[in-house]
Amino acid sequence: MNKERLHTVTEDAGTLLRGLIAIPSLSREEAGTAQHIAGFLQARGVSVKRYGHNVLARNRHYRPGLPTWLLNSHHDTVKPNPGYTRAPFVPAEIDGKLYGLGSNDAGGPLVSLIAAFLYFYEEPDLPFNLVLAATAEEEISGTGGIESVLPLLGPVDGALVGEPTQMQLAIAERGLLVIDAEATGRAGHAARNEGDNALVKAVADIQALYATSFDKVSPFLGPVSLNVTVIETENKAHNVVPDTCRFVVDVRLNECYTHEEVLALLQSRVQSTLTPRSCRLRSTLIAESHPLVQAGLALGRSTYGSPTSSDKALMPFPALKIGPGDSARSHTADEYIHLHEIREGIELYIELLKHTA
Repeated sequence: MNKERLHTVTEDAGTLLRGLIAIPSLSREEAGTAQHIAGFLQARGVSVKRYGHNVLARNRHYRPGLPTWLLNSHHDTVKPNPGYTRAPFVPAEIDGKLYGLGSNDAGGPLVSLIAAFLYFYEEPDLPFNLVLAATAEEEISGTGGIESVLPLLGPVDGALVGEPTQMQLAIAERGLLVIDAEATGRAGHAARNEGDNALVKAVADIQALYATSFDKVSPFLGPVSLNVTVIETENKAHNVVPDTCRFVVDVRLNECYTHEEVLALLQSRVQSTLTPRSCRLRSTLIAESHPLVQAGLALGRSTYGSPTSSDKALMPFPALKIGPGDSARSHTADEYIHLHEIREGIELYIELLKHTA
């Protein structure tokens, strides 16, 4: 490994992350960070393209026909957690930790991938191509992020998706199915026991949903999980039996089921009408035989199934989720990442890519 080049890209990664923390970049409001990333790359001689709030680049000596690896992470953030005791947009380095909103999710993985991209950028005889995509709207699974630029990437043989995984190999990822449910009854006066109580019907259906079993269990993701997270009626009067009751079901799928299979099974168990918000966020699994996974295993990394979703779910090609930081810190107050995690992440990304050759 070229130590001088590694030192340069590592120092630059820290500078870039501090700059990104200082620029608010809530989902759909990432213009500032997109411009900052594009300017950072251009200052280092990289030709970039902007599509909305997404920034794309290729290695200088890109050659069609070689295996092509996509390096992707996102630069949008959630809103600051109400429990913050520090200014969320002021980067602060204390005892080897860099504090700030988005430092861990996914600023650290993003700048580490950018550093690995820059490490290889000028190489004339790389045995692979690299495509860099710093994308928007990941936190809201929006259509203006990775999904919008997929047709622009060209052929991709596999992706490294930068998310905080402690640099372990998240080869599987749960899918997400959010269902809006509605129970229907008939309004009436509570004092006279009139009507057909939609709330009671909803409660019965919720019990039926929780009693539903999913027999196919994933070795990486375990069983399908289901939770009802919201319930409400439009009626706010204490003496009126509600004629409608709505509730929301959050389902996390393993790779053994499709969204359509789960929806059909649940609908068969209840009287309420179940309507999916989206079937886009599919469960994914990259084969352990894939070169990216094999490279990670050769470097002593371990595989696991991730309970959280990411842009990996929207990719039509094999994708490995891996990055510095800890998922447990994501979306928490006073978010931080250890600076040594970034350094180690950059080195491991570089070695992992080398091992695919």
